[in-house]
Amino acid sequence: MKAKMKCNKSTLSSMITIGMVVAAYVIIEILMKAGLVSSMLKGLLVPVCVYVLLAVSLNLTVGILGELSLGHAGFMCVGAFTSAFATKCLAEVIPSKGLCFFIAIVIGAAFAALFGFLIGIPVLRLNGDYLAIVTLAFGEIIKNLMNVIYLGKDSTGFHLSFKDSMSLGMGVDGVMLINGPQGISGTPNVSNFTIAFILIVLSLLIILNLIHSRDGRAIMAIRDNRIAAESVGINITKYKLMAFTISAAIAGVAGVLYSHNLAILQAKDFNYNMSILVLVFVVLGGIGNMRGSIVAAVILTLLPELLRGLSSYRMLIYAIVLIVIMLFNWAPKAIEFRKKHSLKNMLPKKASVKEEQ
Repeated sequence: MKAKMKCNKSTLSSMITIGMVVAAYVIIEILMKAGLVSSMLKGLLVPVCVYVLLAVSLNLTVGILGELSLGHAGFMCVGAFTSAFATKCLAEVIPSKGLCFFIAIVIGAAFAALFGFLIGIPVLRLNGDYLAIVTLAFGEIIKNLMNVIYLGKDSTGFHLSFKDSMSLGMGVDGVMLINGPQGISGTPNVSNFTIAFILIVLSLLIILNLIHSRDGRAIMAIRDNRIAAESVGINITKYKLMAFTISAAIAGVAGVLYSHNLAILQAKDFNYNMSILVLVFVVLGGIGNMRGSIVAAVILTLLPELLRGLSSYRMLIYAIVLIVIMLFNWAPKAIEFRKKHSLKNMLPKKASVKEEQ
């Protein structure tokens, strides 16, 4: 009976989270059809979805696995550049932009997952600040590596250099694909709000199903007490790598959306500040709380842009909002209030009444 009740509560919580995202999409679509959404807000819809994907994926590592990672921008960079490169190469072979974009999503997610797996093998043996420092170093290495790659293509094939574009030795028909610090230009702008919404829903389904599965319970057991989890036969390395790889893959998908929403993709965008910003979304939304991460990512992405009219007070209001959200999520009285009025505490009372009858 208790197991069934717990299953129902977790299912209800997942349905509320998915329903919240679907409702937001429907409302925004209705407002856009009615012409009530400004062009500035329309331009922010895809970036907001990118940050939502980053927030829920990082929350899987920080909140569910319990490991602090500061290299999420690096996985996003891998997904962005590999997908943009694949799109430019496939454009001549596949005329359909939609099919190219779908293949680019798969490639971006796959390469980000591969890097997450390879980095996770040595890195996940570390804990705490050491893990954060190494993941931060990975993000910086990826960014600086993309800054020195010069890749072109002509009739004879691909040409690669780590010096400058002049040393590629391409023919007159040569085309630059990756131009060092100038990045990749000419990627088709095919990202839109509907595709981003579908990717968010799919990512949430993957993450929420993982959390409420047997594997998810093993991952949370490692987070709560690694020694106890290992003593009952849980494979620490396996489950840590599973969570870290899935998190990296979803960050790669966010990078695909990001790269196909810009005219010019540059590695300097994926810096330390972006990793910290995503971590702020996770902390303010509640560590381990996917719904809170979504709300925090949306509010904190839109707020600076919506307050541009109040240029003198914009950052002051932004700072006040950050403090209020932090107090609401972490103040003891606020936590007590939320627990008292949450659905999780209301459902067992109804069940106990039935049992008494």
